[in-house]
Amino acid sequence: MSAVLTPPSASPSDVNPSSVPRGRRLLGTVLRSREIAVAVVLLALIAFTTVKSTGFVFSSDGWRNLLVTPSLLLLLAVGQTVVIVTRNVDLSVGSVLGLTAYFTGKLFSDNPGLPIPVVFLAGIAFGAVLGLVNGVLVAFGKVPALVITLGTLYIYRGVFLSWAGSDRINASDLPAGFLDLGTKTVLTIPVLTIIALVVLAAVGYYLHTARGGRELYAIGSDPDAAKLYGLTVTRRVVAAFVVSGALAGLAGVVYAARYGTVSSGAGSGIELQAVGAAVIGGVAIFGGSGTVWGAAIGAFLLVTINRALPIVGISDFWQRAVVGALIIAAIVLDRVLSARRERRLVAARDEARKSA
Repeated sequence: MSAVLTPPSASPSDVNPSSVPRGRRLLGTVLRSREIAVAVVLLALIAFTTVKSTGFVFSSDGWRNLLVTPSLLLLLAVGQTVVIVTRNVDLSVGSVLGLTAYFTGKLFSDNPGLPIPVVFLAGIAFGAVLGLVNGVLVAFGKVPALVITLGTLYIYRGVFLSWAGSDRINASDLPAGFLDLGTKTVLTIPVLTIIALVVLAAVGYYLHTARGGRELYAIGSDPDAAKLYGLTVTRRVVAAFVVSGALAGLAGVVYAARYGTVSSGAGSGIELQAVGAAVIGGVAIFGGSGTVWGAAIGAFLLVTINRALPIVGISDFWQRAVVGALIIAAIVLDRVLSARRERRLVAARDEARKSA
């Protein structure tokens, strides 16, 4: 998916309808879809692992773990996608998650009887504020997002360590109704997974249909052209980081509900998995293309790989190597497809000039 800014002078009569039959075009789109390719790999991995051990899916906890474990990474990957399509990256999401998870526990322990929806909203707002700091520094400071968010990764983690110290949030500090969210299901689907899927659908719909969402792709495709076209680049970039921070805050609340305990190591290192999930799912690291659907499937694939490989007898070292190989393969594939598209566009332009 990529955004194209149509020149103001373009006329509908300048565009000729494709001569390729609709069915063939649809089949070609499906076969070229990165999301479908990653989904096929995911389903094949689940099927192969289930053949080796039927408990992977059909045990009492197998189905629930298959769905609920990737929920955290899914939320982070969706937020990361919103940032990456603008040609930026947010490395602070792991620290925001940990800080918000601890903040959630402190809210419950210091304010017994606080309604659970209020805590969810407070966690999202807390994360959004941390994301706003990133967005303002990147958009107004004109400093690469990699540098800014690497710095805030350590700052937020330092604040977390200083605040929590040797303290930790235990299940006894959290209300039973909140902890039940980590185990409850609706039609065999965990509640936390439903929350993540609702967020995925909302963000995906916005990016695909809303003018603001399409502008994020346009900014990532060519920031200078987006400015010349009159798009509010600074405001959109700040908004993208706020969304990423808010979703990391929501992931922190979900983390507390899922595990019931929060220590100073919560969320450490998960930011790289979020970037990896987005890239594996087809989000171009250089911005301008990719979908949250692909990032979500990438999140499921990464988490499922970590659960599946030990079952088929592959060591921890090779688990990390497989994930690294997937990320490199995704980036190489992006470059190959991008070069192929450029060659086709040049050939089409040359042909149009000859026929003019």
